[in-house]
Amino acid sequence: MNEASLTTLSAILILLIILSAFFSSSETGMMALNRYRLRHLSRTGHRGALRADRLLARTDQLIGVILIGNNFVNILASAIATLIAVRIWGDAGVVIATIGLTIVILIFSEVTPKTLAALYPERIAFPASHALGPLLKLLYPVVWVLNLITNNLLRLMGVQLEGDQSSDHLSREELRTLVNESGSMLPGRHQDMLLSILDLEKVTVNDIMVPRNEIVGIDLDDPMDEILRLVRSSQHTRLPVYRSDINNTVGILHLRNISRLLHTDEINKATLMQLCREPYFIPESTPLHTQLFNFQKERRRIGIVVDEYGDVLGIATLEDILEEIVGEFTTDFASSSSQDILPQSDGTTIVDGTTPIRTLNRALNLDLPTDGPKTLNGLITDYLESIPESNLCLALHGMRLETLQIKDNVIRTVRIHPIEPSESQSGSENEKPDK
Repeated sequence: MNEASLTTLSAILILLIILSAFFSSSETGMMALNRYRLRHLSRTGHRGALRADRLLARTDQLIGVILIGNNFVNILASAIATLIAVRIWGDAGVVIATIGLTIVILIFSEVTPKTLAALYPERIAFPASHALGPLLKLLYPVVWVLNLITNNLLRLMGVQLEGDQSSDHLSREELRTLVNESGSMLPGRHQDMLLSILDLEKVTVNDIMVPRNEIVGIDLDDPMDEILRLVRSSQHTRLPVYRSDINNTVGILHLRNISRLLHTDEINKATLMQLCREPYFIPESTPLHTQLFNFQKERRRIGIVVDEYGDVLGIATLEDILEEIVGEFTTDFASSSSQDILPQSDGTTIVDGTTPIRTLNRALNLDLPTDGPKTLNGLITDYLESIPESNLCLALHGMRLETLQIKDNVIRTVRIHPIEPSESQSGSENEKPDK
């Protein structure tokens, strides 16, 4: 073997090592592509993304053509390296070529290009698709035979190949993780809204309804003057209309319909009933995402929440559901939750006992359980298993609670003392109450 032949073989060997690096980086780059970003870029007409998406549509064929090319150039490089080494070092060249080429391929054709492709998959995969597409067409018969054999072997092993085994669809929890890890790509406010939408099916109308004892409505048994006074002073747009008891709800009155009659003598209870719309009842266990669609389908904005026996538990409105997604946006300061949660200068917070736990969690960044009692009063009495006869203090779920007012078998006012980390670690989470 003369010097010219040795130089030619060396050049071919270097080219084969480069081709090996190309196939290795292409495989890693293609597999490391973000499928959702790839589909987005494909929809916008990005040519590289379109080519890569077509190749990834049949992953078995893509891997087949890459491995055929990679193995071919590696085996050919091994043969040429052995010829060169034997020419230079004789019989010892076989061992030297094996060791030397293994190190070179590992460094320059495997680890380095694959690491680079894993870090920048789009920069590698999109240009590589220029060559992989035509190469797949050229070697398609070989790839088809190879895939036929391997797919049959996989079927013999019990592997189901039909359908999309890669399962690109995201579960709800995976989507939640994706939103949480979006970082600066999504503003924090938008992240909160998306997460709230995902949580809608975990929340029922019973969690967000206005409880029965807080319902403002029109009792047809009241004098007409009192009814008109209620209508004129109401801060709500829609009011339930009932006879004697809220369980006997007969309709929902939109105040817009009656406003034009307030200054005339035409208004009476019969006229008021004509202006009412039939009531819309909601089972208490209805998930919020279902109720949101039901409101849309029925063209309603308010519903009467009832239990399994048909007794009224409260009312739920479209605004209540939307606030679960976007947060508080009401301008009704009289009913605003801020009136029920009053921070004090000493670091404590005075809270109305009827404040919903979900509202309390959002306002004070707490993590109180919401799968049991719905209000702070209910949470305390559920823990005590009785209604306290006098004010007391207790430690509960990382807070020190002090009841300030107990009236009509309801804890009306509670002072919340935040527990210091050292205190919460040294003591029990739920201490016995100190009276």
